Amino acid sequence: MLTRRTRRTFDIWPGFVDALATLLLVIIFVLLVFVMAQYFLGAALSGREQALSQLGSEMASLAEQLSLEKKENEALQTDRTVLSEQLAAAANERGKLTQSVAALEALKAQLQAKITDLDTKLSDAGGAIQSEKRTSEEARAEIALMSQQMQGLRDQLTRVMQALDISEKTATEQKVQIVDLGRRLNNALASKVEELQRYRSEFFGKLHKVLGDKPGVKIEGDRFVFQSELLFDTGSAELGLEGTEQVKSLAKTLNEIAGQIPEEVHWVLRIDGHTDKRPITGRYPSNWELSAARAITVLRTLVANGVSANRVAAAGFGEFQPLDTGDTEVAYAKNRRIEIRFDAR
Repeated sequence: MLTRRTRRTFDIWPGFVDALATLLLVIIFVLLVFVMAQYFLGAALSGREQALSQLGSEMASLAEQLSLEKKENEALQTDRTVLSEQLAAAANERGKLTQSVAALEALKAQLQAKITDLDTKLSDAGGAIQSEKRTSEEARAEIALMSQQMQGLRDQLTRVMQALDISEKTATEQKVQIVDLGRRLNNALASKVEELQRYRSEFFGKLHKVLGDKPGVKIEGDRFVFQSELLFDTGSAELGLEGTEQVKSLAKTLNEIAGQIPEEVHWVLRIDGHTDKRPITGRYPSNWELSAARAITVLRTLVANGVSANRVAAAGFGEFQPLDTGDTEVAYAKNRRIEIRFDAR
């Protein structure tokens, strides 16, 4: 009896087709995700380009306005110089007029004394003539001579009085001119103060855009305040990595503004260091030294990044100018700070 061996065969083709279909679907899905990502990325980049274009337009407008302001400031400076020269000349002229008036007053007093003396002599001569009843030619000639001298002195006194009136009138006019020149000079100085305030506002505005709303950085009045923890480690006056970047951003913004400010505008950036009232131990003997060292570190970093050394100053106040007099950790953190002031020099 023959045994028939049966052979089983397995058909793998349907499974292979399913695997290829699944792989194809995965590839299509990945391509779809990639296309969508490209679409959204392109939209985002387009928005960024529009924002950058708008910002460039605003910067161009600001530059144009600054150029106009600079021209107006140069004209104002020229007027100020002319006014100062006119004021000095007017003051010099007034001094000369005062001396002339004093000399004329002295001459007037001398003439009046001479007239009084001649009147006395004439009266004495007339009395002598009347008492002695003399009508000699010599006496008459002396009387006539005295009368002529007295008339000449009176004429001279009249001229002196006229000259004195003219001098007083001129002095009054010069005084009015001096007052007007002083007023115009004060207005020019006030305009300079307003111009410095405008540059201060522009500086703080740009600095705020660069640094953003970061924790530990804020504007309080005319000061830009960095909390010390943002720049330094506890008890240290060495800038950390993040603190160095912040000060470099500050230097970049300051250099942009400084290039736009006219040379005749006297300004300085003051860096003030402050600490809390808790005693410290270590390298620095007191909070005074620590606050001064931190302010100087910021100053040196600014100068190292292009800020002119004659435009910065550093001061240390220790714990003696607190913003919060409380004894809490929040108060201590608030008092540990670096303040940046854009001020007149």
